[in-house]
Amino acid sequence: MSVVSQVILKADDELRYPSSGELTGMKSFLETGAIRLRIAETLADSESKIVDEAQKKLFAIHPEYRAAGGNASTTKRYNQCLRDYGWYLRLVTYGVIAGDKDPIEKIGLIGVKEMYNALDVPVTGMVDAIRCLKEAALGVLDIEEANIAAPYFDFITQSMS
Repeated sequence: MSVVSQVILKADDELRYPSSGELTGMKSFLETGAIRLRIAETLADSESKIVDEAQKKLFAIHPEYRAAGGNASTTKRYNQCLRDYGWYLRLVTYGVIAGDKDPIEKIGLIGVKEMYNALDVPVTGMVDAIRCLKEAALGVLDIEEANIAAPYFDFITQSMS
């Protein structure tokens, strides 16, 4: 849910107008709209490059995942890893656009540790994967954009840890 939606819903629940502080927060959110949309567009347009760089970094850290019997040893499992990279990158763009971590949590993190444990996917490896994805993604952004996007990747890794 976006900052604007949150303010409106909270004020309505309390049968009041938004406070001046809430309006200031909304103003800041709206003023950063163009950069947040630019970040989302850059990440979406660069998905293949980001995913490719991130998977190379991850499998350099954990070559055992690609070795026989590893979690990404077969073509199917490897492609599922790449699919997950794209999925997490997309989740980050949702958070950036909303200016809030709520979409990431609601759409992608509820039960994620349990799911990976059930699939015998090492959660520590997933945390490393998101760190590699973050590094690759921030590499296609300028410093200001990277500073805005970075906390969303960090939120995912903290939630998985």
